[in-house]
Amino acid sequence: QVQVVESGGGLVQAGGSLKLSCAASGRTFSSYAMGWFRQVSGKEREFVSAISGRGAVIYYANSVKGRFTISRSNANNTVYLQMNSLKPEDTAVYYCAAKYSTGSILPQVGQEYNYWGQGTQVTVSS
Repeated sequence: QVQVVESGGGLVQAGGSLKLSCAASGRTFSSYAMGWFRQVSGKEREFVSAISGRGAVIYYANSVKGRFTISRSNANNTVYLQMNSLKPEDTAVYYCAAKYSTGSILPQVGQEYNYWGQGTQVTVSS
């Protein structure tokens, strides 16, 4: 069982930056692929980024590529999402998710992830 807790959301002006953190419980954090997803009320959940257990494989959605950077610290059981050049369309609740995966398989679909946080709101004003 893994528990994940997001933090770092808030209100920022367009062009600004935020860094989200996701702290996970457990002693085998490096065995979990971690993903970030976002959802706007009334819309489907959207993949943002994912990172494999040891950080060797990383994926980004096209909409955030070049602006967002995912990273992880297995020593601290934490995954990060650095968000730069934020746009109003980035406004959403951002969720962190974990999936047990000891290989290089890195899902970009929410249904593949087993553990989810409660979400953190990111609001970008124009």
